Amino acid sequence: MLSLLKGLRVVDLSTIVLGPYATQFLGDFGADVIKVEAQGGDVFRAVRPGRTDDLGVGFLNFNRNKRSIAVDLKQPEGKEILHKLVAQADVLVHNMRGKSAQDLGADYATLKAINPKLVYCAAPGFASTGPDAQSPAYDDIIQARSGLAALNADADGAPQFVRTIACDKVVGLHLALAVVSGVVQQLRTGEGCNIEVPMLESMTAFVMAEHLAGHTLQPSEGELGYDRLMSKNRKPYKTQNGYVAIMPYNTKHWQRFFGLIGREDLVEAEWVTDSVKRSQHIDELYNLVADIAPSRSSETWLADLAALDIPCSAINAMADLAEDPQLKASNWLQSHKDDVRGEYQSLKTPFLVHSDSAIREDLPAPQLSEQGAAILAQLGYTPEQIDTLVKAKVVTVA
Repeated sequence: MLSLLKGLRVVDLSTIVLGPYATQFLGDFGADVIKVEAQGGDVFRAVRPGRTDDLGVGFLNFNRNKRSIAVDLKQPEGKEILHKLVAQADVLVHNMRGKSAQDLGADYATLKAINPKLVYCAAPGFASTGPDAQSPAYDDIIQARSGLAALNADADGAPQFVRTIACDKVVGLHLALAVVSGVVQQLRTGEGCNIEVPMLESMTAFVMAEHLAGHTLQPSEGELGYDRLMSKNRKPYKTQNGYVAIMPYNTKHWQRFFGLIGREDLVEAEWVTDSVKRSQHIDELYNLVADIAPSRSSETWLADLAALDIPCSAINAMADLAEDPQLKASNWLQSHKDDVRGEYQSLKTPFLVHSDSAIREDLPAPQLSEQGAAILAQLGYTPEQIDTLVKAKVVTVA
């Protein structure tokens, strides 16, 4: 855990992946993230495998560096706990629909009255300005609607979901950036703000930033889709004994590549050296790579291309990542052992802050309401009051 955001308090009402991914980054940078859950817990706790009911592997990988309290926000006493948390917080994050937040007393108007300096960041499925503002949305729904599934179509043209929780994680990064931007304004002006980060609109902009292509110009000059990415010959290239990624990009890369394969006739060809013409012939160029790739082994290609500083890579399967020398040197997988979780691995935050001398050990993803009693005590509740809340099923204490 880093210390850049030490002292920042975040109330996190988010669930599943999008919001927890964003707030995990905030926790990695040192913020005190208080995860407020329903008494049944974030439903992502159930993702298996897992050694306990409330600590499935999916939850472990998206909720490190947080504290948990389980509260029934439908009860007046539960709303009161939330409002006390907000009064002491800098930031509130959620990924609910607007009406759901309002029903739980977690809408911006209500919370701004409690804490005018609050940075309020919400990530609903659809922007509040559109007809689907109150519609449910999950990653697959946004992959479908943002164009990502169609863009990822198979060879027969059937749309395919990307095999990662792409939309939740991409929009989660948008959400984390929004929080930090709001905090900068808060520090500069003393004022809070209300930032909405809708999934569909964020992901569509992400997908179309390059694929708007010729339709960027009006009237359009060309089709939708970035030609280089749409090329049928842009792919892992089959070698004598496997596959590699080969990606000459600039003029020097292509000249070196054609020199390597003995195509001296192309080294000074205008459609290779002129970046505009090269862009217009990119599929033809990639076809030349595909044609020559089977002539050498993967190992020979990687050695020869690296010697010429031409971008290239082996094709790692998920099982290969643990042995990747760069990743191993980065200590990307860390080993742990405790009485609750047993032996397990965690993903190290990818950020390196070389000036940070106050790095602390990461906190493991919490059990449901593991810090519930301590959080209530920080809010001023006495042991007797906490016991009363537990008996009334307003809170759960681990």
